[in-house]
Amino acid sequence: MTGMELAKAYYETYGKRMLAEEFPKYAGRVAVGLVGEGSECFGFDDAISRDHDFGPSFCMWLTKEDYQTVGPELRRAYKALPKDFYGCPPRKEEPYGGERVGVLCIDDFYRNQIGRANAELSLLDWMRIPETRLATVTNGQVFTDPLGEFTAIREKLLEFYPTDVRLKKMAARAAVMGQSGQYNYARCMRRGETVAALHALNEFIINTISMVFLMNRRYMPYYKWMHRAMLDLPLLGQEVGGLLQELAENGVSMDAWDCEILPNAPQALNSADRNVLIIEQICRLITAELRRENLSSETNSFITHHGISMMSRIRDPQIRGLHLMEG
Repeated sequence: MTGMELAKAYYETYGKRMLAEEFPKYAGRVAVGLVGEGSECFGFDDAISRDHDFGPSFCMWLTKEDYQTVGPELRRAYKALPKDFYGCPPRKEEPYGGERVGVLCIDDFYRNQIGRANAELSLLDWMRIPETRLATVTNGQVFTDPLGEFTAIREKLLEFYPTDVRLKKMAARAAVMGQSGQYNYARCMRRGETVAALHALNEFIINTISMVFLMNRRYMPYYKWMHRAMLDLPLLGQEVGGLLQELAENGVSMDAWDCEILPNAPQALNSADRNVLIIEQICRLITAELRRENLSSETNSFITHHGISMMSRIRDPQIRGLHLMEG
C-alpha cells in the first residue's frame, strides 16, 4: 500500500467518522487530503522512505476563521485517532520536519510554501516563487473539499505559469544549459579542473530537467525527485532523462583530455569525451522542439542563442527587461 492509499484509507476509516460525529457543524467545511512535502505526496514513497515522516495520517485544511475557532479541538481529536493502521506503525516525525499533516490553515499552508495565501500573483510574483514550491502545493490528492477554497487556489496554480513567465524561465534555462554544458564543461576539463567541470555538469543537468518540465507545463519537484518525475513526462521525458542518467553515471574523467587534443581550437568538440556528445545531443533534441513549437527561430546549435530568441517573444516589458539568466 502506498502512502497516498494509506492516507485515504485512514481518513475513510477514522477521519470521516470523527468529523461527522464530533464536529458536525464543521464537517462540511473541512478540506481533506494529502498534499505537500514528502515522497508519498509525489507518489514516490518506497521501503527506504518509510523511516521518517511516514505512517497513517492525512491533512485537514481549514479557513482562517474556522482554524482559529475549532482548530485546537480538531487537533486534539485528530491526535486521539488510532495510531496503528493496516499493519503500519504510528507516524514517525522528524523534529525539524514541521507540521506536514493534521490540522492546517489554508492561508498558512500556501503562504509558507509560495509566500502568498492565494493565487493572486503578479508576473514578478510568478517569477520569484521557486518552481519546486509550486510542485509541492499542487502534488498529492484532495479527497474532499466541500467549500472548495483550498481547491480553488490549487487549480489556479495548476493552470501553470503565464505565457511570458514560462518563456522567460525557458530562456534562462537555455542560457545556463549553454554556458554550463556546451561551453564551460569542456573549458574546465581542458584545464584539468575536474571539480569545476563536475559542477558545470550538475548545473547543466538541473537546468535541463527544469527546461523539460517547463516544456511539458509541469512544475519540477525538489532535487531528490526531479529526475524520477521527469521520466513520466510525455514530451522528451524518457529520451532526455535517459541521456542525463548516462551523463550522471559517467562523471568526469581526464582520460579523454590529453593536453595535445585540439590545442588551438578551444571551441571545437572533443568527441573522445562521451559527456560532450551527450550534452550536444540533449541540446539538439530540445532546440528542435523549441523550433517545432515556434518558441525559437534560431538555427544556431548553441542553445543560449535560442534563449535570446525566446526573450524576443516576451510581451511584458518588465519581464523582457530582466537579465537573460534570471528566472
